[in-house]
Amino acid sequence: QALLVESGGGLVQAGDSLRLSCTASGVAFSSYLMGWFRQAPGKEREFVAAISKNGGTSRVAESVKGRSAISRDNAKNTVYLQMTGLKPEDTAVYYCAADFTSRSSWYSGSANEGEYDYWGQGTQVTVSS
Repeated sequence: QALLVESGGGLVQAGDSLRLSCTASGVAFSSYLMGWFRQAPGKEREFVAAISKNGGTSRVAESVKGRSAISRDNAKNTVYLQMTGLKPEDTAVYYCAADFTSRSSWYSGSANEGEYDYWGQGTQVTVSS
């Protein structure tokens, strides 16, 4: 059974940076495409970023493009989300997710949460103005 544990969230001020981490256990990490999603209060969960199994390609949502980057370290079973220039509208619970896909190791992932097989419990990010 896969276990994904996020960390790195917290209360920050607008303009600050944060790096979220998600460490996986119980899975062959390099076989999973990894993604980050977020859910703000009263809103549906939305895609933030995804990264291919080999870490060579990635995609990010338009809402965070230019301010966020996803990366992974397969040796550490960990995926990261580096966020800069945080805004109050970035306030949300951030979830990492794993997609066990047979697609190419270069496939950069889907924004469709239904394609992800495992989810973490989330980490809260609060950005004050």
